[in-house]
Amino acid sequence: MSGDVPVSDLKKDQARAELQRLSILLKQANHAYHGEDAPNISDAAYDALKRRNLEIEARFPTLEQPESPSHQVGATASHGFEKVEHSIPMLSLGNAFDDSDVVDFDTSIRKYLGLPTETALFYTAEPKIDGLSLALRYEAGVLVHAATRGDGRVGENVTANARTIKNVPVSLNGAPDVLEVRGEVYMSHADFEALNENQLRAGGKVFANPRNAAAGSLRQLDATITASRPLKFFAYAWGSVSEPLGKTQSQAIARLADLGFSTNALTRVCQSPAELIEHYSSIEAQRATLGYDIDGVVYKVNELGLQARLGFRSTTPRWAIAHKFPAELAWTRLEAVDIQVGRTGALSPVARLHPVTVGGVVVSSATLHNEDYIAGRDSTGTTIRDGKDIRVGDWVQVYRAGDVIPKVADVDLAKRPADAKAFVFPTLCPECQSEAIREPGDAVRRCSGGLICPAQIIERLKHFVSRAAFDIEGLGAKQVEQFFEDGWIKEPVDIFTLRDRYGAGLQQLKNREGWGEKSANNLFDAIDEKRVIPLNRLIFGLGIRHVGEGAASLLARHYGTWDKFEAAMSGASIDDDETWEDLLAIDGVGRVMATSLVTAFHQTAERASIDRLVAKLDIQPVSRPATDNSPVDGKTIVFTGTLEKMTRAEAKARAEALGAKVSGSVSAKTDILVAGPGAGSKAKKAAELGVEMIDEDGWLAMIEGF
Repeated sequence: MSGDVPVSDLKKDQARAELQRLSILLKQANHAYHGEDAPNISDAAYDALKRRNLEIEARFPTLEQPESPSHQVGATASHGFEKVEHSIPMLSLGNAFDDSDVVDFDTSIRKYLGLPTETALFYTAEPKIDGLSLALRYEAGVLVHAATRGDGRVGENVTANARTIKNVPVSLNGAPDVLEVRGEVYMSHADFEALNENQLRAGGKVFANPRNAAAGSLRQLDATITASRPLKFFAYAWGSVSEPLGKTQSQAIARLADLGFSTNALTRVCQSPAELIEHYSSIEAQRATLGYDIDGVVYKVNELGLQARLGFRSTTPRWAIAHKFPAELAWTRLEAVDIQVGRTGALSPVARLHPVTVGGVVVSSATLHNEDYIAGRDSTGTTIRDGKDIRVGDWVQVYRAGDVIPKVADVDLAKRPADAKAFVFPTLCPECQSEAIREPGDAVRRCSGGLICPAQIIERLKHFVSRAAFDIEGLGAKQVEQFFEDGWIKEPVDIFTLRDRYGAGLQQLKNREGWGEKSANNLFDAIDEKRVIPLNRLIFGLGIRHVGEGAASLLARHYGTWDKFEAAMSGASIDDDETWEDLLAIDGVGRVMATSLVTAFHQTAERASIDRLVAKLDIQPVSRPATDNSPVDGKTIVFTGTLEKMTRAEAKARAEALGAKVSGSVSAKTDILVAGPGAGSKAKKAAELGVEMIDEDGWLAMIEGF
């Protein structure tokens, strides 16, 4: 299985399959951690999984897709809370795992800014608190609202709850007129133990660890419950401010402390990677005696002017990184192997384990990836785990730094039962008995049943109603399964005909457990509300393989309307170079995604299902934000050659901020080619097509003042 193959040894097909697997697992982890406050892996386990994803993308940049987990932050805000849109997104941090990563971070900063190694560059280093992110907005010195991070752009309004935290000021003296303070809500070890003792005595919920306790306490719908919990808050950043807090990160944090916020006394200013690593080691040595949980040390460029120049990637700032602490392992008994069928037909083996605690979380299941992994080899036939296969009854090592469902990393053959038999992977789908085929180059075996396979249909319907897709209030995974079993819905369009078919008397729905006339009517109303749907949500909701949430947004922004998108997909053909080139010219669309899109729109049954659905919807176009009439708004730009006055990354970010589309290849749809020294084939092609070409000075003159 590619999941155990070192990144340096991965072949392109393996890397593609591994990125698909990691994408699914990391999205599940984000929802469990940020959306449910119930992670089943430690931060270290999650970080190692995400790190592998980033390493593969770095080695195979053409495989990186817009829906990559490296572009995702947090999880969607809960329906139980009023939603708050962050004026400045609350992003996550990139990660470092060893000393070389810290050196690389410093090198990348210097390269982006064009700073030589002899130029001094200062950083702050502070403990990374393992809690729940919180943003506090003050206006005229008064706390007006508090919000969780949510998905980074929209969080949950927890103002009443935040007011109960003892070291969160409700008013400030001498603060800017507008001040948004960001930090972490946490619970000390002593308070956590006392809380669990009280919960036991009262017969209430016992929390697995302080982070879960803090998150669960802050996200209570009843603020009196939050008030009874011993929460604390560390301030470490800010969002919107009406005036600067200082010229450096350290000055700004000192200002927050002067205003009455608790800041971490272990924060230091360091001048080099060596000093950062030294402070990391010092904090790690104190970790057990701090009295609260930390999972690493955060480094930030100290000068705020440089932070502004460095800017942001899609989900992380370039000027900060989290140096994480190592992961953990555990041994337990493998009790059974189950085969699950996903919405794309993939047969996924899951290990059922005797429950074991790993890093503070009880683990009872783990991924076994595929038949090769169970047999002790990767998809190319190369042995892994020294060729040891995995059998029911084995004593196995669980490694929580590799997957959302942790993975089985090793087997203790000395403890293998004498009657343990080699696992035989099924060649028939356990759900529909269709042949399960493994195509050449594919790491997984897939059910060939398609729309006759109930497992695939149910999973596709669950995906359709998921939060990032249609997000229909009252129609979740449980209800989808129930309605499918009853024969009420077999494809997405059936959801939008439920009222017509069952709404008249409501009797069939009312007779179901948990349903009444009011709840049935509420469901029908909620379904009707989602007849009006943004284009990006519809594209994602279709569940087309390789088209994730980020890719759906990319396609929606590019085409703008359903009619244009549908016409492009219907008109494209993998046998027509011109239409194929137009599709691949979209920055972020690769051959795998393009093939999947075109195939979906050319398969008779799937296309008919899409057409039936679209006929019931009002699909809203996606408009791009205003860009102040910039000279490149709406234009497609390609950069080639060497840029001397700004880095390629800065140029691309600037162009996109001004409303341009940046493409990696020149086509008839390219408006401007910015060519630096060393421009080659792209400049030649632009000349042949009559595309406007300018040099870097011309580019800077064009955008001056915008």
